[in-house]
Amino acid sequence: MVVLFVGGVGFAAILGMFMMSFMMAPKRKSAIKETPYECGIPAAPYSWSQIQIRYYVFAILFLIFDVEAVFLFPWAVVFLELKSVPAVFYEMLIFIGILFFGVVYGWRKGVLQWR
Repeated sequence: MVVLFVGGVGFAAILGMFMMSFMMAPKRKSAIKETPYECGIPAAPYSWSQIQIRYYVFAILFLIFDVEAVFLFPWAVVFLELKSVPAVFYEMLIFIGILFFGVVYGWRKGVLQWR
């Protein structure tokens, strides 16, 4: 019951903030405000542009190894506390091996080559 009450209060607070922002915000429409903003560069006259897939693949590889780093730090703390348990060490070797296979696969596919 308390969880529902707190959830309802949170939802009402968020809804109230959105409503106050909508009512109090200045509303002056102009043609320049309706154009898309891209880092200070004026919008191109055409709306279609080709986006390279390698940006996404490179970002996914970065996330994979970022997640690896997130798992390595707690593992190191547990490994230092449990000095007599070799299973923890072998589990991390398997984890790093799977990630290494991902790097080798990406390397062989040419993902890491910036053309």
